[in-house]
Amino acid sequence: MRTCVLLVLLTAIGALAQGAEPQASATPDPALVDAIVRKLESDGTLERAVERAITRGIQRQEEARRGTEVQQKAQVQEAKAARKVDSGRDHIRGEASAEVSLIEYSDFECPFCKSFHGTPMALMARYAGRINWVYRHYPLDFRNPAARREAIASECAAQIGGKEAFWRYADAMFNQTQSDGKGLPVDNSVEVIAARLGMNRARFMRCLEDPVSTKRVNEDLVDGATAGISGTPTTLVRNNRTGATEMIVGAQPPEALIAAVERVLAAAR
Repeated sequence: MRTCVLLVLLTAIGALAQGAEPQASATPDPALVDAIVRKLESDGTLERAVERAITRGIQRQEEARRGTEVQQKAQVQEAKAARKVDSGRDHIRGEASAEVSLIEYSDFECPFCKSFHGTPMALMARYAGRINWVYRHYPLDFRNPAARREAIASECAAQIGGKEAFWRYADAMFNQTQSDGKGLPVDNSVEVIAARLGMNRARFMRCLEDPVSTKRVNEDLVDGATAGISGTPTTLVRNNRTGATEMIVGAQPPEALIAAVERVLAAAR
């Protein structure tokens, strides 16, 4: 019994010291263990060892917690240089006059953007008219040419079909993309998606080669770089009345955006 207790104790000590779950180990010679225990107990060595191990374990856990806090704080930054939302230019989902905008810099070939795509919509439902969602292009070079071509294609959808067509096209793109620069399947190419949404194929193909469509994507890239965007998705949570803005980096859960929304709303009071 004494041997088993020591084994459990030593295993737990080791686990605490390493910040890991205890694992089973081979059983040593009982007589040897008993002799070691007696020696350690007699001079207080065992008690001191246990205290040191527990202290180290607590220190490691605290360091890990602080590291997580630093990482989380790094994902929420100020972004005062961002261009204001313009209903005549931006792709806005929801009420253009909403109090807060979720300005997402995104890339159709970004797998994290794909997983994040439903999150802004969930917040719009939660805040019922107080929030809108703005999509801005930020196709990253290492996912080109697919990322850039898809961004241009979505601009063509907007030119041909208007605001709603852009969002239907964007939804379809994220639904069909293979992500990470792999592009769309052959049977769901940019022109196939456009045709499926009722757009004239010839007009759409001409638009893909139109410098105006490319210019629009390039403008978003410049805007994003000015605002400090370095990766996708990055969402600027902006109070359109006060200008209070926070930057949320990555495909964060709804709770992260909700907290940012509440903070920028409070900045108005």
